[in-house]
Amino acid sequence: MRQIVLDTETTGLDPKDGHRIIEIGCVELINRRLTENRFHQYIQPEREIEQGAMEVHGITNEYLKDKPLFEDIASDFVEYIRGAELIIHNAPFDVGFMNAELQKLGKKWGAVQDICTITDTLRLARKKHPGQRNTLDALCKRYEVDNSQRDLHGALLDAELLADVYLAMTGGQATLKLDGQSENTDANGAITNKKIPKKDQVKLTVVKATKAELKEHEKRLKAINKISDGKCVWVGE
Repeated sequence: MRQIVLDTETTGLDPKDGHRIIEIGCVELINRRLTENRFHQYIQPEREIEQGAMEVHGITNEYLKDKPLFEDIASDFVEYIRGAELIIHNAPFDVGFMNAELQKLGKKWGAVQDICTITDTLRLARKKHPGQRNTLDALCKRYEVDNSQRDLHGALLDAELLADVYLAMTGGQATLKLDGQSENTDANGAITNKKIPKKDQVKLTVVKATKAELKEHEKRLKAINKISDGKCVWVGE
């Protein structure tokens, strides 16, 4: 199961007003385990960034001057997300911007929904925590995900935080497997018990305490019991 946790930063709030994507950040989950396969790209939007948006993410027009256009990175990006389940917080916002960018390149590119399935973690959170704040920061606090480095929004950082939140919100990270499968799980990931053949069993040596050691142990417990005013739980009544 391949999932891509995705976030974008933009020049403003609505692509219908001509606003564009300026940053895409993605992290990959395979069978609910984070991999090192990431996609991160800043983009020259060919327009000015609104002041309000700049205050949110801190990305400036000057910084983006030498960055590639969306059309320059579109092919790599689409191939990266193709066939995956996209995990996005407030998905309509990001998907709307991505589709607007693809439409500018021509009908042959289609829409994000044509190449991926989409899961909106904001909708999941609202169902799980109705009536509560379900921003990414609120969810980080609720699920004890460290977001102390999030002074400003950033697509890659937010994707990383959302991946941790999503895994916590939906049951945690999968059991660690080596070579694709651990020895105590079946093909579906269910925990199984494996009996060790008798020929491979190792006889354990049991070393018992000597009388002198037991006497010293009892002496130590009595001393602890005295210091704790009779509260030593290892001393019988």
